Amino acid sequence: MKIDLLTMVESGGCSAKIPPKQLEEVLKLLPLSSDPDILVNIDTHDDAGVYRVNDELALVLTTDFFPPVCSDPYEFGQIAAANSVSDVYAMGGTPVVALNIMMFPSAKLPVEVYTQILKGGYDMASQAGVRIIGGHTIDDYPPKYGLAVVGYIHPHKIITNAGAQPGDALILTKPVGTGVLLAGQRMGMTSEEDLKAATDLMKQLNRSGADVMKKYDIRGATDITGFGLAGHALKMAKASKVTFRINMKKVPLIGHTYDLVDAGCIPGVSFTNLDFAEPDTHFAEDLDYNLKMIAFDAQTSGGLLFCAPDRLKNMIIKDLRKEGFQYSEVIGYVTEPDRKILYLDN
Repeated sequence: MKIDLLTMVESGGCSAKIPPKQLEEVLKLLPLSSDPDILVNIDTHDDAGVYRVNDELALVLTTDFFPPVCSDPYEFGQIAAANSVSDVYAMGGTPVVALNIMMFPSAKLPVEVYTQILKGGYDMASQAGVRIIGGHTIDDYPPKYGLAVVGYIHPHKIITNAGAQPGDALILTKPVGTGVLLAGQRMGMTSEEDLKAATDLMKQLNRSGADVMKKYDIRGATDITGFGLAGHALKMAKASKVTFRINMKKVPLIGHTYDLVDAGCIPGVSFTNLDFAEPDTHFAEDLDYNLKMIAFDAQTSGGLLFCAPDRLKNMIIKDLRKEGFQYSEVIGYVTEPDRKILYLDN
């Protein structure tokens, strides 16, 4: 019996996140712990938390899970696991151990689907050098899967989303468009070739991209997921107290993403992300509307966005492409604080 997980969800992957504006309002109400060993917390809305164990070791802690983003249970497990460990890579850490998080409708799906999801997660975690040592499952519909991950990092080598400096180049390691292409699949508009390209990119670990960041002593980075390129760039610029300028024509796209948006395939979450970022964003007068909406497309297991000294950008791009991130591009630069936090240019 072949199961298509996408028939069970309206929005899957990182597009299932609650709206960023609502999340900000919730986080404002939460108290912040004052423990001096907490090196990174929710204050800057960073990718993961960091807790110092001693002068040589800190723990990077994160969790992520979501509804199906593809039809095949095994691939869903792979993508969810790759996405879960990505936050550790974005912080410059090494993921080490993880726990499964599973919500599974036992009365609606055969146990074989449960097994295949967990097998996909296990295999991807193993590829990342992560040992899954337990987990927790509840009965829930639709299915959801992810990991709680613990990694290691040196306390003086943490990469945060507050590390951008004026004059830095902005580098993106993966093309964008997964949200559009997955929405197009539900509407019968996405080609098999583009769907495979999107799936392969979602399964690509950000490990070697993080290795390049560490090689060049990068201090500011994030990964691109549910709030879209513009949403995560805005959060990073705000945390760093700088302004980002992104040239949307430089942003690499997956397959026929642009054509699908031009045909009207714009996921609803893109408008939610736009609503969050619009007050702090300047849009160039001649900005292509399709590129504007692509900037807010929710990504699942997206690439790294990081800041690097301008003099190093060409060497970094060369190394990233050598490591399998062949679409890596310089997409903008960082300036002193301006009237707006984010500028989207054409």
